[in-house]
Amino acid sequence: MGAHRASMPIIESKNICKNFVKTRFNFGDVFHPDKEIKEAVKDLAVSIEEGEFIGFLGPNGAGKTTFLKILSGIIHPTSGEAKVLGYVPWERKYNYLRQISIVMGQKNQLWWDLPAIDSFKMLKEVYGISNLRYKKNLELLIDTMDMGSIVNNRLRSMSLGERMKCELAASLLHDPKVIFLDEPTIGLDVISAKAIRSFLSKINKEKKTTMILTSHYMGDIEELCKRVIIINSGMKIYDGGLSVLRDKYAPEKCINITLSSVDEKKKFASLKCKKNIFNNVGTISAKKDEIGKLAQDVFSLFSPDNITITEQEIEEIITKIFESKSEIIG
Repeated sequence: MGAHRASMPIIESKNICKNFVKTRFNFGDVFHPDKEIKEAVKDLAVSIEEGEFIGFLGPNGAGKTTFLKILSGIIHPTSGEAKVLGYVPWERKYNYLRQISIVMGQKNQLWWDLPAIDSFKMLKEVYGISNLRYKKNLELLIDTMDMGSIVNNRLRSMSLGERMKCELAASLLHDPKVIFLDEPTIGLDVISAKAIRSFLSKINKEKKTTMILTSHYMGDIEELCKRVIIINSGMKIYDGGLSVLRDKYAPEKCINITLSSVDEKKKFASLKCKKNIFNNVGTISAKKDEIGKLAQDVFSLFSPDNITITEQEIEEIITKIFESKSEIIG
């Protein structure tokens, strides 16, 4: 369970449900279609403080994007309550909308045929940003994401990574207090994804912007989020720290050793522990309180250049939770 938080939450929801009705028309009887109700979100409750960077995880179809759309005011819930910055999101009041942003990795908010800088100028007017604030924020965003060479280009001529930088810059021009990020690094190369993670981390720390992130890339979650909320079939099954999740579902660490000779393989075989060899790499698995002693033995036998110590990937941990059909644990 997540740590106790004494201050007032900036985002809070209670018993949020969202149902979608799927209609199938019967051949020969169009006046009596079959209706199927899909529960996308079920009794979802969250409480998030100012400045938190929350990872929102779950398999495809779990309800993550639906919940973000509810909190950002794009869709109404079927039932339940929510407050973000003191506002009911789906009432879509102007003073609320000007304090939030949503970035969706698979959708553009900027104009496809315009240079990015022209889209920024239009957003300046939409949000009523003062000249001084606009200039200051734009310079910061261009400098932080190294965008000086691309802001005068049309969006259609940019690479995916360049477009994503511009989308993020557009979402932060008006200094939102809350930003919803739905797969912001999807399809990006390693370098572009790393640059965007660094940028988001900087903004979160320096401006105390509250961020909720959905991502299938565990690198995003591990680098940016101390706390994660996991949902499955629209229901919350975990809400707490990444470290707690690791301790509960991944109590072991792995020592990996590159074995480049028959002699090294014999040394590896002599170790008294749980181990295996695959493609000339020896792997030792041990509980975290045992790894120190084993590491001493390993470093006494093998070159440090050939040794790495790793923890289980978060993606594997989450898969393990779903496969075990865990009860709600957060």
